[in-house]
Amino acid sequence: MLENLTLRPALLHTTELGELRIRRNLGLGAGINAVEWCGRAAARAIKENSIVQNGKNWYIYGDGYVITVHRHSHTIITAHRRGGTATGARGHSGENLNPKGA
Repeated sequence: MLENLTLRPALLHTTELGELRIRRNLGLGAGINAVEWCGRAAARAIKENSIVQNGKNWYIYGDGYVITVHRHSHTIITAHRRGGTATGARGHSGENLNPKGA
């Protein structure tokens, strides 16, 4: 499933409007840094082998969300909830990524 291990969460970035769009789409609070949240999600997805490369993009799958990242520039394009809500993936505070056993 993971075809390219060059995704580096520390290099992720987005535009100001992208930050707002990601926060809105995932239901993250105003105090949550969407890029940092996506970076933690990407790091977890690497460990769980839940990243798909399709053409020029990576699709990072997590518990209730998918994040689209441009493969060459590491730009977060968008993020969406899937199969329900992303709340379970981040908790109500938006800081945790659904740690195992929690």
